[in-house]
Order: sequence, then structure tokens, then C-alpha cells
Amino acid sequence: DIRGDAQLVLEAAAAYSKRRGLVRVNLTGHADRSGKTGYNMRLSLRRAQAARVAFVKLGISSGNISLVGRGESAPLVATADGVREPRNRRVEIIF
Repeated sequence: DIRGDAQLVLEAAAAYSKRRGLVRVNLTGHADRSGKTGYNMRLSLRRAQAARVAFVKLGISSGNISLVGRGESAPLVATADGVREPRNRRVEIIF
């Protein structure tokens, strides 16, 4: 599920993409270090997939969207293993 504040970001990003004529959208999912490494990798990919579904609903062609899951390998905030950090639970949108 996508939170309301995240939905607003996705809507703004889709509008920006359309306005600027940007075709490719790269979505990179991330996770914090609270789960096991394999689980976090799958979770990060599911986050990117959820963002793709939202972009498609907003009129972006799924064929123009690439997905990557990075798991816990690229945190915004460094933490010890097992620590929950909401800022590391994210999807980066790159045009």
C-alpha cells in the first residue's frame, strides 16, 4: 500500500514527467536493516513494483518504467543491523 503523502509525490512526479516529455522512469526500492537481507531485497523490489503500479494508473506506460531493488545496501541513514529507520524505507524516482 502507498501512503497518502507518498501518493502525492508520485502524482507530482508523473505530472512532471508528462510536462517535460520525459519517457524513461527508473524506480529503485530500498529497505531498512530491520529484516533479514533476502527479505529486505524482496521488500525493496515490492516497493518499486507498487510505485510502478501507481505510475501506470497515472498514465505512465509500464514499458517505460525500470525497476531495481537494492534491499538494505544503500541507506540514507546508517544504522546497525536490526534497526528500524523509516527514512531508509523508500523508492527513488529518477528520470
